[in-house]
Amino acid sequence: MKRTLSPADILFDGFIYVFFTAFTLICVFPLYYIFISTISDNSLVASGQILFVPRGIHFQNYIKVMQLNALPQAVFISVSRTVLGTFLSTLCTAYVAYVITKRQLWHRKLIYRFFIITMYFNAGLIPTYLNMRFLHLDNTYWVYIVGVINAFNMILIKTYIESIPDSIEESAAIDGAGYMVIFARLILPLSLPILATVAVFSAVGHWNSFMDTLLYIRDSRLYTLQFLLWQYMNEATQLARAMQNAAAQGGVIATPAVTLTTTAVRMTIAMVVTLPVLCVYPFFQRYFVKGIMLGAVKG
Repeated sequence: MKRTLSPADILFDGFIYVFFTAFTLICVFPLYYIFISTISDNSLVASGQILFVPRGIHFQNYIKVMQLNALPQAVFISVSRTVLGTFLSTLCTAYVAYVITKRQLWHRKLIYRFFIITMYFNAGLIPTYLNMRFLHLDNTYWVYIVGVINAFNMILIKTYIESIPDSIEESAAIDGAGYMVIFARLILPLSLPILATVAVFSAVGHWNSFMDTLLYIRDSRLYTLQFLLWQYMNEATQLARAMQNAAAQGGVIATPAVTLTTTAVRMTIAMVVTLPVLCVYPFFQRYFVKGIMLGAVKG
């Protein structure tokens, strides 16, 4: 049945479309501007002549940034910690959430409240650092992996699991399945939407993290990509000069269009850090609404 729209409804719908279109453009434009600045003539970018359309397109900024020392090792550390940390965090958090849903668990409510407390209080920077030192985890790769349980994600998964009918677990238990079998063969497959959502949250956190490297790591071989690029971004002026000198010593005459500037270094590094996340999000976006809605509201 078609609904007849009054002039007021048409005006309101038009306003909504215009408002959200403008809002989307405002959100997208900064990223678009950074991207076109990285592929445009560096001299024009430095003088502020690039606003909406790229000019003098080239990709030398990305090529030169990718040739930075220690970058391949840093990429390996970041990718490996993101993959391993996301897998362990999602699996362990899901298992804890499943266990807490069992009424047979000894002092279940008390244990659940202990997890909730960690969302509001923490030990602080110095006790956490000392704890890592006493456990001999500082300056090791495993300092990136140890924090596998996230209380907020656990609440989301717990609420989602509670929405699964009990009859499914009861049927499996009658057939002789134990808790581990039920968790692995029933709960995990049925919880894919919320698990995918939590996995994306965890992956983005691992990928963007650099404070743990700053606090605990002294070995440059264990630097993450974000920490290394953060260092480069803070030293953008010196880095640009060093690359210009290296090109001059190699007999390469760089034109102003492709000569690295401080602005070009910072914008290119920002895009290098952001692009992997932008590539991952579209594949998991369809799980967000279903996962968050079912995992955040009980009933």
